Order: sequence, then C-alpha cells, then structure tokens
Amino acid sequence: MTLNPFGFTTAADIYVEWGGSARLGELLAQRFAERNALLVTDRGLIDAGLIVPVKTALEAAGFAVSVFDDVVADPPEAIVMKSVDIARAQNVDIVIGLGGGSSLDIAKLAAVITGSNQPLSEMYGIGNVKGKRLPLALIPTTAGTGSEVTNISIITTGETTKMGVVSRQLYADFVLLDAELTVGLPQIHTAATGIDAMVHAIEAYTSKFKKNPLSDALAREALRLLGSNLLAACKDGTNREARENMMLGAMLAGQAFSNSPVAAVHALAYPLGGHYHLPHGLTNALMLGPVLRYNAKVAAPLYAELADVMGVEGTGDANARSEAFVSHMLALMDESGAPRRLRDVNVTDNSLSMLAKDAMKQSRLLVNNPVEVTEEDALALYREAY
Repeated sequence: MTLNPFGFTTAADIYVEWGGSARLGELLAQRFAERNALLVTDRGLIDAGLIVPVKTALEAAGFAVSVFDDVVADPPEAIVMKSVDIARAQNVDIVIGLGGGSSLDIAKLAAVITGSNQPLSEMYGIGNVKGKRLPLALIPTTAGTGSEVTNISIITTGETTKMGVVSRQLYADFVLLDAELTVGLPQIHTAATGIDAMVHAIEAYTSKFKKNPLSDALAREALRLLGSNLLAACKDGTNREARENMMLGAMLAGQAFSNSPVAAVHALAYPLGGHYHLPHGLTNALMLGPVLRYNAKVAAPLYAELADVMGVEGTGDANARSEAFVSHMLALMDESGAPRRLRDVNVTDNSLSMLAKDAMKQSRLLVNNPVEVTEEDALALYREAY
C-alpha cells in the first residue's frame, strides 16, 4: 500500500527524569545561552511549594528569574498581554512555562509576542504567526493536555468563547517531563486530566484528514499507557510507575493530536468550559461517551483496533469490538471517579440549545470528526450527556 503524503512535527528536545525539575537550571544552562528568564506559572503551584525550588535551581545556574503567576484556568487575552508586559519590562530573553495546560499556553504566546510586533488578534487560526519567538522551555505539572509538545494555545476571547493560535512557532525548544510534579494532584484532577489525554489519543486515531502512521503509532502507545495506569494513579497518587506512565502517555497523545487534530469531543467540550468554567479535562470526559457512540457508525473498525491495544476482553467482528471498546472506556471513567453527567456539574438543561449553537463555531475541530455534526446532532449529544 502506498502512503498518502503527510507531515509530522514535534518538539526538538524532550528529556524525562523523575525529580528533574530540581535540576532545571543545569538542564537549561546546557542548552541555552540566554539567562534572563520569565517563569510562567499559577498561584496554586506557588502555594503548593513547587516553584521556589525550581526558581532556586535556575538562579544557582546563573539565570535571573522573573515570575509571572497570574495564570488562571481558561486564560483571557488580558493575561497573555500582562505576561508580555512583564517580559518586555524585564528584557526577558527566554520563557519557561511550568504548570498545567493554561500556563504552558500562556508561556508559548508570551515567547512569540514578546519577540514580535504582531498583535495577538492577528495570530488566531492556523499558521498566522509571522515572527520568530524567544527560546521556550515547557514543564507540565499534569498528565493531560499534552500542551508541552503541541503547537496550539487556546485563549478565552470573550465572555464565553475560545479561540486557538496554531502555528509551528509554538513548538517548544525543550520539554522536561518530571512526573514527580504530579504526585500532589488530587484524584478528581488526575482522573479528568488522564481522560483528557485519552481523548487526545482516540481523536487523533480517528481524525478525518491528517491521520497518519506516526500519529497512529503514538496514539496507540499513549492509549495503552494511559488506559493501564489511570486507575492506579487515581487510587494512589504516590505510585511512581503509574505517574510516570501517565505523563509519558499524555505527552505521546499530545504529539499525536498535534499532527492529527482532535474533533467533536473537544468542539462540544469548549462551550461547557466557556459558559460554566469547568476544567477542560472534565468537559472532555463528560462528552466522550456520547461522541464515541455517535462516531461508531463510521469509526467502528478503528475503535476495534483500539480495543485490542487496550487489552479489552472479548471477540467478534469490528462492530462487536467497537462496542466493547466504548463500554470499556465508560467503565474506566466511572471507576476513575470523574463526574459523568452534565447535571452532576450544575449544567442546566435549558442551556443545551445555546451550547449546541456555540459548538458550531468550532469549525476548526468539527471538520476533523469522522462523522458530520450538525447543530441538531450537537444538541442530541448534549442531551445524551445530560
């Protein structure tokens, strides 16, 4: 069989070490000549005591460090520009993002905008970033978004709407995976971020146009790692093997969906985050079941392959194996302790039509879905999730 043309891009330098964040200064000093750093993070990580040792390690290696800790979930444009103002005022020449997906997304844009005169408003969409950026290092503290290896930043642009900047310049120069940083993550966050990563792998594997052999291989291995370690990480947050496998799996899923984009689960999840300020991983978990069932009429052969990857028991044709895969995913989510119904997180039934209308704005994502999703379909999916 001949190959369709495809491209694959990812972060150039990835390093994995349990406890490696304590050596961040040494690791960066080996790789970069720049020494005036902006460290982008959030207040919760400072309060948890994770930032002081990292800052100390950076300073010991000769870095001057300005800390920007105003990142919030679903960050608005004002947070992006505030980080840029600090970076410019301090003459920063390297940006370090340490935290969840929101902190990494802000770090990416801070690195791009600080070194450029291009307005953020011109960067939204695919391939619209024109200038170069400052050197960029990313260190995730959750095993979920995969943002450390994606070329995407998601920003809240209005009261409830989100837009994405998707550009090659957003790939980091250096990524550190230190799973020890995830040890303190509570069970519900471990569950939601882990399911988020599994959604990335599943949607990359079934993506309509850019699915390719490399993203497929990464998605399969990601799902194998995530599926076999999610419950262990949820039940014992100090389980080093589970934490390391979850973080590695989340990164592999990030590499997969950065090249074979996500689809309807994310498209329907974004309005929930925008209107109800629910964490991104949780909204993906809430919408996964209905979308899996909806897509199965086309994606059943691929779901059957993923059932084998995850070691789902049973036999039968593609449809039977697909059903077994969907059932396995639902059972896994139930056992993880993540909320399972929209009503459980205070979404009101009279808002479902509004959510469906908003989901249609996510055309960048919906085009990748293996089955077309109309506004009527989206409403039915929200009702099923309710």
